Amino acid sequence: MTGLDWVILAFAVAMGIWGYQQGLIVGLLSLAGFAAGAFLGSRLGPALLADGSESPYAPATALAGALLIGGIVAVSLEGVAITARRRLLGARGRHPVLVVAEAAGGAILLTALAFGLAWLFGAVALNAPGAKDLRKAVQRSAILRALNDAFPPSSSIIKALNRIDPRIAISGPDPNVGPPDSKIAGDPEVTAAEDSVVKVLGTACGLGVSGSGWVAAPDLVVTNAHVVAGETDTSVTPSGSDSQLDATPVHYDPSNDLALLQVDGLAGDSLPFAAQARSGTPGAVLGYPENGAFRITPARIGGTGPVVTQDSYGLGPITRQLTSLRGEVRSGNSGGPVVDAAGRVLGTVFASTTSGKPGGYAVPNAIVSDALELAGGEVGTGPCTH
Repeated sequence: MTGLDWVILAFAVAMGIWGYQQGLIVGLLSLAGFAAGAFLGSRLGPALLADGSESPYAPATALAGALLIGGIVAVSLEGVAITARRRLLGARGRHPVLVVAEAAGGAILLTALAFGLAWLFGAVALNAPGAKDLRKAVQRSAILRALNDAFPPSSSIIKALNRIDPRIAISGPDPNVGPPDSKIAGDPEVTAAEDSVVKVLGTACGLGVSGSGWVAAPDLVVTNAHVVAGETDTSVTPSGSDSQLDATPVHYDPSNDLALLQVDGLAGDSLPFAAQARSGTPGAVLGYPENGAFRITPARIGGTGPVVTQDSYGLGPITRQLTSLRGEVRSGNSGGPVVDAAGRVLGTVFASTTSGKPGGYAVPNAIVSDALELAGGEVGTGPCTH
C-alpha cells in the first residue's frame, strides 16, 4: 500500500458515508444527471483546444469539462431527487427496514463511484504529457493497478484518452549535415513505402503505448524495444486499415532498443536495406506520430558510429552504434524507418535529440540485419519503461 492508496481509501470511505446519508434514490438520480452532463462536458472540453481531440492535453481537458458540467447537472437534479425519495419512503419510522436498505444502497453506489473516479484520474495521469513522476505514483498504487487490470485505460471505456509513445531523448553527436530536402516526401518510392509501415499498439503498466514499425520480412516487423517493453497485448495496425493484428515478440534487445514482432497474416512488401547510410543522404522518417495518421517527414542522414549513452531503460553508460539524423522526430515515430529516395531503409528511428536543431537517432541497419538472423520463438519484453 502506498500513500496514494490510503488517499483513495479515505476518499472511498467518505463517499460511502455521504452515500448512506443521501440514499440510493438521490444517488442514482444525481449520478444519472452527472453522467449526462459529463458526456456533454467531455465533448466540449477538447473542442476548446486548437488541435481538438488530437491534442495531448485532450484527456485532461475532457476530464475537466466532464467534472464541471456533470457536477452542475447533478446539483440541479439533487433537489428533485430528495423530494422523490421522501415521497417513496415516507416517514423514516414507517418503513425502517426499507429506509436502511435504501441508505446502504446509496453507500455502495457512492463507494463504487469513488473508485471509478480514482480510476479516471489515474487513467488521465498515465496519459498526461510530461507527467512521468505522477505516472510512477499511479503505477505503484496497488488499488489503481487492480482497477487498470480490470478496466485498461487504453480500452474503449475511455475513448477520450490518447496513447502515448514514451519517446526517448538522448544526447549524442550532431549529424553535421544540411537541412532536409522537402521534395523527398513526394518521391513515388517513398510514398509507396507506406504500405510496409505499421502502427504498433499495446499496454504496459496501465499505460497505452503507440509507436511505429516496418515490415522487414514476411510476417516480421521491426520496431523499438521501448515501444513494446512490458507488454502482453502488442498488436499492429497495417496502413489503411482499422484492424489490429496480434503481434508476438521474437527478438528483444534493450541495449540497442530493438524488437522484432511476428505478425501472422500481415500484408505489405518487405522494405529493402540501403547498401550504405552515407552521411548527407536525403531521407524521410515514416511513421504514425502521436498515434495519428501516417506521416512522411523529410530528414537527412548523419554519421554512424559508436556512442556512449544509455539503453532503452535509461541504464548505462553503454557503448552502442547509432546513426544520427537531422529532421523532426515526434512521439509515435519510434520504431519507424528512415528511408532514402528509393524507399530503402537507412535506419530505424528510436530517439530524438535533447538540444540543437531538430533531429534524432536511428538503429543502424547492421544491427537490425543481425537481429533478423537471430529471431526465433517468442521472447519476453521485460518490465515497462514508462
